[in-house]
Amino acid sequence: FPMAATDPQVLALAAQITESREQDIPLLLLKLKGILSSPSLGCEESNKIKQDIYDYGLTQYCLLVLKRDHSQLPGAWATAAQLAEILSHCCVGLEVKEDPEEFYKKFLPSAIDTLLVLGKRLQARFIRAIKDKEKQDFLHWFRIVTDAICWLFGGHVQLAACVLQNDRFLQLLITDDVETAIIMMSVLHNILRINSSVLLQVEEETLRSVLDELVYKLSSTTNPAIGSAATKLLLLVGKFCKQLVQLFTARYKGLKGLLSKQWTGKGFDREVNQLLDLLYLEQSGGKGEMQKQHQAACIIQAAWRGFQTRRRLKKLPQAVITLQRSFRAKREQELQHLTKQKEDEALKLQMQLQRQRAMRLFHQRQLALLEVVHASQLNKYMQEMEEKSALTIQRFWRGYRARRIFHQQKQSLKEYKAAIIIQRAACKFLEKRRRRRPLSPWKEPKGLTDEQRLALQQKVDDYIKLHPASQMSEEMSKELHMQAQAKLAQFLLQSRLDQRAAQRREALLAQVNTDVELLMNAPGLAETTEKDLGAFMSRSIPVATKAREAHNTMLKYTRWPWWKKLGDEFMEDDAIPDGAINTELETLFIGGRK
Repeated sequence: FPMAATDPQVLALAAQITESREQDIPLLLLKLKGILSSPSLGCEESNKIKQDIYDYGLTQYCLLVLKRDHSQLPGAWATAAQLAEILSHCCVGLEVKEDPEEFYKKFLPSAIDTLLVLGKRLQARFIRAIKDKEKQDFLHWFRIVTDAICWLFGGHVQLAACVLQNDRFLQLLITDDVETAIIMMSVLHNILRINSSVLLQVEEETLRSVLDELVYKLSSTTNPAIGSAATKLLLLVGKFCKQLVQLFTARYKGLKGLLSKQWTGKGFDREVNQLLDLLYLEQSGGKGEMQKQHQAACIIQAAWRGFQTRRRLKKLPQAVITLQRSFRAKREQELQHLTKQKEDEALKLQMQLQRQRAMRLFHQRQLALLEVVHASQLNKYMQEMEEKSALTIQRFWRGYRARRIFHQQKQSLKEYKAAIIIQRAACKFLEKRRRRRPLSPWKEPKGLTDEQRLALQQKVDDYIKLHPASQMSEEMSKELHMQAQAKLAQFLLQSRLDQRAAQRREALLAQVNTDVELLMNAPGLAETTEKDLGAFMSRSIPVATKAREAHNTMLKYTRWPWWKKLGDEFMEDDAIPDGAINTELETLFIGGRK
């Protein structure tokens, strides 16, 4: 640990990190951002704080955390992106005096490699993301990481060659995604702007791979942003290193035709023309005939574009009117849609409030009824309410299902009605045609011949002989009628008696169920009041008299001395035997609790 005065915030944070758990360290390291971005710090004070952060190992902690699985960090990728930004700010402006070789030769290249790995993972997540919110988040974190890389090699120029020679940088550059490709080409542009001599320091194979990717992007896409970035990079490479222009003309022979045919008139003609001038100048050794032809073609194209622009401006007022009309119509539709949406939301809110109010009133009525209903009738009342609720739900469900089936069968019902109308019209048409036809003359039916009449008479006689009619006297018919009447009267009388007996049985069962329910819900003897006695009084005078006598007998028997209960020979005449007492007790149910 250093001997000079240390910033108290850094010291407190280092102590807190050493005493914390491993999973809490990433969130604690995020406090470094507030320490570094304090507005009261000057340049020297900021460098002193960065030195303290490095001496206490907090910078190394950031690097170690970034090497872990970023999806397992608290805050996941957002935390990783912020730690990458903190790491780059901690390293820029830091001058290590003790063991500088460890910092410049090992720590900084390791930090660059870790940030490139993080950028590659964020790029893969961004490409695989489906939702727009996720894609925006991953693109934002990817920009933070690439800005951290640019800030790092901007503060340490020697890292530009390390970035360019890293295989992961080439993997990030070789992508078909437009947004991340533009960001990576901007990183390459910053590398060339900060250290243009890096092109001579890297290996020729790496340089050719980068140039191949740039030319491939020009030939494989029609996106103006990609084309502009790639053209500017090739122009920057050609300006910084004249030797690479020869490589352009020798390795990419179709580059001039590609630039002039596909990328002319895309909004960055100045860069395209400058790159073409470099290529033509290298090919001819000066301004030759090709260069003059190219300039002439540019002049012709400029004149033609000016003519087209002037002609388009003449038609502009009509186009503006059409655009304004369509814009007003679209704005009116949007306002109507918003108004309708607000009305629907207000209606939904009003219906919800009505439901809540109705539910509150229903619960209040239920509580009031529960206070009125006797405790013994509570279960019965709740069962009735459940049955009513079930019936209401079933009624609404059947209505909903019937309406849904009706809507589903509405088209078939229309077709059926249309078919009926068509059939009715067809029947009327056929009926009219039938009435218009002339009536055919009456034809008398052919009569039977004598031979046919004799044969038919013979068949009738044969059938009568085979099936003779049963004959019954008038006395037998009357007797049979009287028997039927008697049996019918007996049946009606018996059915009326059976109906009365069934009604009586049902009445007795209902009375028994009511008595059983009262006995089961009866309070204990300690809780019994005078009002409860009326519920257990029998409605039958003989039954009440018999119960009173049995109860008095039992009370008298319980008051006997013990020696009278030893045997039957000591019992008096008015005493009852044990069997009789048991019989009475078995038929009498005593309600209450123990």
